[in-house]
Amino acid sequence: MIEVEVDNRSGVPVDEDGAVELVRRVLAAEGVDAGEIGLAFVSPDESRALKREHLGIDEATDALAFPVDGLAELPAELPRQLGDVVVCPEIVGAEWRAPIVHAVLHLVGYDHGDEMETREALHA
Repeated sequence: MIEVEVDNRSGVPVDEDGAVELVRRVLAAEGVDAGEIGLAFVSPDESRALKREHLGIDEATDALAFPVDGLAELPAELPRQLGDVVVCPEIVGAEWRAPIVHAVLHLVGYDHGDEMETREALHA
């Protein structure tokens, strides 16, 4: 089972259940049926600070991905730690699904390019 830990520290209401369902659906379609993922909703200020700290770009962004295990081979006794997805609801607005899909695909090893775009289209 995919365990999704949600943390809404954005200060605005979000569709947490819908986001969790989307994360689980994308992971299942990518062949991931077990693991743990963090899903945080943050303010523009926190989004900006994270992007500056981790990517060296001083701007707020829609979503960030922080992969951990990805799809690497793990010992059977270890739970798969997929990583964290961080979303800024004030930036994504009503179009929150595509940035979440994009970030989740990063967690399972996709990078920008044609293959990522093809996978994103399948999950649209």
